[in-house]
Amino acid sequence: MKNIHNFYLSLPKKHKIIIASFSIFLLLLLVIPSEKATASRQTANESFEVGKRYQIPLPGQTSTPKVKEVINQDTSAKTAEVKQDIIVEEVVPAQAQLHWQNATVKSGDSLAKIFSRLGFTPRTTYLVSNAKGEYSKLLKKLDVGDKFKIASDEDGTLVSMVYPRSKTEILHINLVDGEYQSSQEIKTVESRQTFAHGVISSNFWNAGVNAGLNDNQIINLANIFGWDIDFALDIRAGDSFHVVYENNYVDGEYIGPGKILAAEFINQDDPFQAIRFSDDEFYTPEGKSMRKAFLRAPVNFKYISSNFTTKRFHPVQKRYKAHRGVDYAARTGTPVVAAGNGKVTHSTYNKYNGNYVFIQHGNGIVTKYLHFTKRAVKAGQRVKQGQVIGYVGATGLAAGPHLHYEFLLNGVHRNPRTVKLPDSKPIAKEFKTEFLAIAQQRLNDLNGSKNAQLAMNSAGDESAE
Repeated sequence: MKNIHNFYLSLPKKHKIIIASFSIFLLLLLVIPSEKATASRQTANESFEVGKRYQIPLPGQTSTPKVKEVINQDTSAKTAEVKQDIIVEEVVPAQAQLHWQNATVKSGDSLAKIFSRLGFTPRTTYLVSNAKGEYSKLLKKLDVGDKFKIASDEDGTLVSMVYPRSKTEILHINLVDGEYQSSQEIKTVESRQTFAHGVISSNFWNAGVNAGLNDNQIINLANIFGWDIDFALDIRAGDSFHVVYENNYVDGEYIGPGKILAAEFINQDDPFQAIRFSDDEFYTPEGKSMRKAFLRAPVNFKYISSNFTTKRFHPVQKRYKAHRGVDYAARTGTPVVAAGNGKVTHSTYNKYNGNYVFIQHGNGIVTKYLHFTKRAVKAGQRVKQGQVIGYVGATGLAAGPHLHYEFLLNGVHRNPRTVKLPDSKPIAKEFKTEFLAIAQQRLNDLNGSKNAQLAMNSAGDESAE
C-alpha cells in the first residue's frame, strides 16, 4: 500500500486528477444504487400479512386481478415452518344489472294475470303471493290503477317488487337467500298548519271551493256544524267561515289536506265555533260537544225546495193547506238518514205519504220521513243517528222527488230548523283542563288566521286603488 501511495505521488499532476476523478465515480456507483434495485429491495423488504388479499398489476390486463395468499403450515413437535404461495385469481365481475318493469292494475286483474303479462311463471306467482311475513296477504286485494315496479335478474328470476299501496305505505317483496320475504315501509307524514276563509254569495259549496277546500273538507265542515245549522235552509248570502286545518307532506311533497283543527261559521250574524280534541270529536270552546241528539237536516245540504211555513199551496191537491214540515228537493235515490237515535214505529206505504218511515225518539220526540222511493229499515228496528233509513223519491202525493220531513214534540209539530234541542254532553271532567288549554291555542290560531285574512284583503283593496 506504501509503494502504491509513493507511485501515486510521483505521477504528474494531470494524471493524479484523472485517477482521483475515476475513483470518485466508482465510489458513487457503489454507494447510490439504481432505481430498479431500490424498488426491488423495497419489495423484498415488504412482508405479507396472513389472511389478506393483495392486488398487483399484470401486463396486458386492464382490470386489477386479485392475489390470494395461501398459507401452508407444517407443524412438528419442536418447529413450525410457514410457507407462502401467491396465486393470481381472476377479477370477480360486478353484480349484473337488474331489469325493471312497470305494471298497472287493470279492471279484473289479479296478481297471476299481471305476472303472466310480464312473463313470470305461475310458480313465481305462488311463491310471491305466499312470501314470508305478514304483508304478502295485501297482494290478494288489488285496486284498479295501482302500480308495481318489478325487478328480475339476467336469468329472468323475479328478485324484487315494490308496490306503493298509498302515498304513505309501500309493500316490498324481495328474494333473500332463495326465499321471498315481505315487508312494509311506512312513510313519515309531516303536517303543516294552514287556514281557509270564505264568504257565501251564491251557496256554501261554491264558497268552499273558492276558499280552496276540497269536496271532503266542505262536507266535513258542514257536518261539524250540522247539529246547529241546517245547511240546506239556513244559509244566507254574507255568511262566512274560517277554518284552521292541516296540509300533509311526505318527503317534502304535498299529498293532501289533513284534519280540520278549528272552525268558525257565522250564520245570519250568529257565530258558531268548534275545536277538535284528541278524541277527534269537536267541542265548543267551553267544552260542550258539537254532537247533539238531533241533526238539523236529515238529507244532503245541497238540496232544498221550500221553507218551513204554516201554509203553502199544495202542488198536487191544488189548494192551500198547513205544511207542518220541511221539503228537501233531491234527486231520486238520494240517501236520507235518521236525525237521531230511536226506534222505527212505522215503515210502510199509503197513497198520501207514499213510502214513509216514522221514528220514536226519547223525550216525546217523533220524526217523520215521507215519499221515499225505497225504505231501508223495518218497523221495530232500532236506528242510530246518521243511519240511512230510506231514499228520496216521489211516491204518494208528491209532484216530484223530494223528502218531506216532520219533527213532533209531544204530538205537536215543531220547526226542525229552530226547535230547541236537548243540551249536548260536556267533555269529561278529567279532560276538561287539557281541553281548555288546547281550545285556547286553537282559538288563537283561528283569530290569527282571521287577522291574516283581513290584512290580505286590506292589502288587496289598497293595490286595487
